[in-house]
Amino acid sequence: MDLDALDDAFQPKYELSPGERRSLSEIGVLTPRYNGLPKDAFGQEGGQYLTSLIKNLNGPILSRWGSILLRRTLLSKVNSPDNVNPADWSAERAWRLLRMGEADAARSLVLKVDRGNYTPRLYEVAMQAQLATADPAGVCPLVDGGIKVSDAPTWIMFRPICASFTGEQSRATSLLQQARRNKVATGIDYLLAEKTIGAGFEGRRAVSIRWDDIEFFNNWRFGLGAATGVEAPDRLYAKAGRHVQGWRVRAPMLSFESRMKAADTAAALGVLSNQAMVDLYSAAYDDPETNDERKAQASLLRQAYIDDTAEARIAAMRDLWDRSDGALTQYSAKILTARAAAKIPPSDALSDQSADLIASMMSAGLDRSAIRWAGIVEQGSDGWALLAVGSPADASVSYSALDDFGDNDVSTGQLRSKFLLAALAGLGRVDKETIDDFADDLSLALNRSTRWTKAIESAARRGQQGTVALLAAVGMQGRSWQVMSPLHLYHITRSLKRVGLEAEARMIAAEALTRTT
Repeated sequence: MDLDALDDAFQPKYELSPGERRSLSEIGVLTPRYNGLPKDAFGQEGGQYLTSLIKNLNGPILSRWGSILLRRTLLSKVNSPDNVNPADWSAERAWRLLRMGEADAARSLVLKVDRGNYTPRLYEVAMQAQLATADPAGVCPLVDGGIKVSDAPTWIMFRPICASFTGEQSRATSLLQQARRNKVATGIDYLLAEKTIGAGFEGRRAVSIRWDDIEFFNNWRFGLGAATGVEAPDRLYAKAGRHVQGWRVRAPMLSFESRMKAADTAAALGVLSNQAMVDLYSAAYDDPETNDERKAQASLLRQAYIDDTAEARIAAMRDLWDRSDGALTQYSAKILTARAAAKIPPSDALSDQSADLIASMMSAGLDRSAIRWAGIVEQGSDGWALLAVGSPADASVSYSALDDFGDNDVSTGQLRSKFLLAALAGLGRVDKETIDDFADDLSLALNRSTRWTKAIESAARRGQQGTVALLAAVGMQGRSWQVMSPLHLYHITRSLKRVGLEAEARMIAAEALTRTT
């Protein structure tokens, strides 16, 4: 036996007793008690079909509320479907969570499977989840198994890193030198590994990391860079997918400055809640290292909550809403001010401000606060439309009200009017005659059938909340609400309501009206 094999042979073996092993029949984090979906949320659907739906989520999901629902679905403790390995089923769910920016959620899911049941795919995703949470030490328990099932160079590079974490610096040096001779990693990837080794117990390595010539970003560079305090520059974040901003904002070792740069994108994607954003801004306000621009934004948020008059508080909110022309930033600003907006008492004098206040409240799901403005908003106005689809009260909408909204609609191709009709039809808040008449005015065909519409309607008839949520996400992919189909919104709201997820349907509908220009 060579030295490495001999060393492996003497490593302690960890094995759970039969009574301590966790079942693979149900895997997940959330139960119905904690807002998860029921165990039978996917009914009798086969694993290959469900896995293919998850894999078909290739692009960003347009809706923040659609992403929140998808996160709950993927994290729910549900029955493992047939004809797929339960560990692989968990791996695909966790991988999609990573691609949504939900690094902590992905890691919590892979940790629900005992290591003795890991598959090559789960090893791969588990490592990526630990890197996305900037926790290289979390990879160490997986290294021996990962090397046996994968030839990815990252597993080899983790051997010296993990040796250093246990204080075996001489072994770490030997393994690192061997990896260097074999050119397992080169350039900045090698240097990041060396710097991480220097951060281990009694590590004495001084390594400088320069990003000047680096042209692309990956999980390895994010995870090890953040963990060792050598964060990448903004230009590399800009080249990475939006989901990386979700990882960035949740990394506690990064500066408030860095995390606030990521907060707008992360909130719009559904990674950050209103409360999490307010907490971040509050902490940044008290941090002496926060720059003047971020301090000013945090100060505006403070004014939005505590200024003496409603007019002054709204003025502070509007400064936050208008601070950027970017669609994601504008919507995230609404999320940031949601509870401040809820503190504004309804008043006829503020009716011209009502639409923005209602949109802000709806962005964080504060529908019961928003409906206080029902007696203030004018029929056919933007605020009225948001309450028509977002209100928890089930009220019927007339043709004349829809016609008034249509007359004021300046969106491209009257897309907002189409979304309004589609959502109201899906929620059952408008009668068939009105649907037909207004759809005819808009040249909109809500009775058109596609493979996707048949699939989501079929899942809804069978009461499969999880399958409907997956198909809803599939139907909301893209980078702009301008590409969203009113037909899809109609079937999404209709199907979600049918399976008992009406609150989610209402918030998706309100978001569609808020984010469409």
